[in-house]
Amino acid sequence: GAKLLGELWSQRKPVAPGQESEQPAIPDLPPIQVIRQEQTQPLSHRHQLQLVPAPTPRWPGGLLAFEESIGLLMSGKLFSAHICTHEWAESGRSATEEERRHFYDCLMAPMAGQVDSLVERLEELDITTVAPGHGPAIDTSWRSLFNDYRRWGESQQQASLSVALLFASAYGNTAAIADALAQGVGRTGVRITSLNCEFTPPDELINTIKQADGILIGSPTLGGHAPTPIVSALGTLLAEGDRSKPVGVFGSFGWSGEAIDLLENKLRDGGFHFAFDPIRVKFSPDAAKIRTLEETGTRFGRELLREQRKQQRRSGGGLSESRSDPAVLALGRVVGSLCVLTARKGELSGAMIASWVTQASFTPPGFTVAVAKDRAVEALLHIGDCFALNVLAEGRESGPMKQFLQPFEPGADRFAGLELKASPGEQPLLPEALAWMEATVKQRMECGDHWLIYAEVSHGGVLDPEGGTAVHQRRSGANY
Repeated sequence: GAKLLGELWSQRKPVAPGQESEQPAIPDLPPIQVIRQEQTQPLSHRHQLQLVPAPTPRWPGGLLAFEESIGLLMSGKLFSAHICTHEWAESGRSATEEERRHFYDCLMAPMAGQVDSLVERLEELDITTVAPGHGPAIDTSWRSLFNDYRRWGESQQQASLSVALLFASAYGNTAAIADALAQGVGRTGVRITSLNCEFTPPDELINTIKQADGILIGSPTLGGHAPTPIVSALGTLLAEGDRSKPVGVFGSFGWSGEAIDLLENKLRDGGFHFAFDPIRVKFSPDAAKIRTLEETGTRFGRELLREQRKQQRRSGGGLSESRSDPAVLALGRVVGSLCVLTARKGELSGAMIASWVTQASFTPPGFTVAVAKDRAVEALLHIGDCFALNVLAEGRESGPMKQFLQPFEPGADRFAGLELKASPGEQPLLPEALAWMEATVKQRMECGDHWLIYAEVSHGGVLDPEGGTAVHQRRSGANY
């Protein structure tokens, strides 16, 4: 980084042949100090910064700074939220909790082990205020946020299945693909171990590969080749990897993508089986591609869980304790209306069958709906997002259920071939529904493997006043 900055500093506008440059002389670049270990940097007025290197696979050059006299921690990406406020600091934890959790799930969860170690180190500092690189500062509830980071990380570390995510990235594009895949896998509850091969010791790489239940490996293409760290990681995977474990290949390229071909051919010739076709992204992924990548990661995680359940049934004689539990059987007698939840946000859209729905308030009119964490549409149901709930009619529910219960390929249009209407907020409506409501997400509560969404109704209508509501009857609370 220091070398690159020095080269950029000396760049000048080209001068035509025979002409003299009228550009002023470039001043000397101030001395650059590369921070490789913790140290203290004196400042003026008796201030001093304690500099703490914080390398992670996504940001190997991460650096935290702590001003000791006032207790200000400048935490960079840690504890960030992608929101902009007029106030210097948040008013309370609840004001930004949703955004900070979303930031963690998207970018920190694949590095939970490294992040937890950093949080443990920071707890030793005499902090009064945390100022992250994105979002408002935290001055009254930073301990609560630290505890949340630990709790969120524990759920990752306690997962029974893990995926090794190996990558290198020249300009951040391959890393963006890795982030999206990791977020999708993480929604299924499978642990992600993210390793930037450029900065990973060989022993750590070998141990991660041996312990993983699935491998994802990605590379940029530089001058028609894969970077040396990826070639080395590929050799380690071929030597140490379990051929019974699924793999996936991805990468970004600008011209032809030879590095992706190298990974695919070597792994296929080495006897590995692929969970999905190699992912090739020219330059950087757009929003639609990010959505497809997330769904690909989710499918990868689901396949691992499905295989684990098969093995458990074989070893347990096919008996499922949860399905025979009297309490779970009783829970299955709780019934709900059959609905189709639809959502559109910009160019992105999604839908799902929803039967865990109930009215939650009179004033304002509101309801709750439970959404599994691994549902693709969950990404469109954050606080402030709008969606529609289409209540299905008794006797006419089979068509919509067949449409939305079918397995979709990652990135597929859930509404392909359907004639839709639109709510006042441009949310998709099903003409064959009994009734519809347009609502805005106001609160989210984490409930095990689901999110409970509370939404306030802004518009609605009954399309068939004489019809009855389709109700879903179950025998067990262990499934939908």
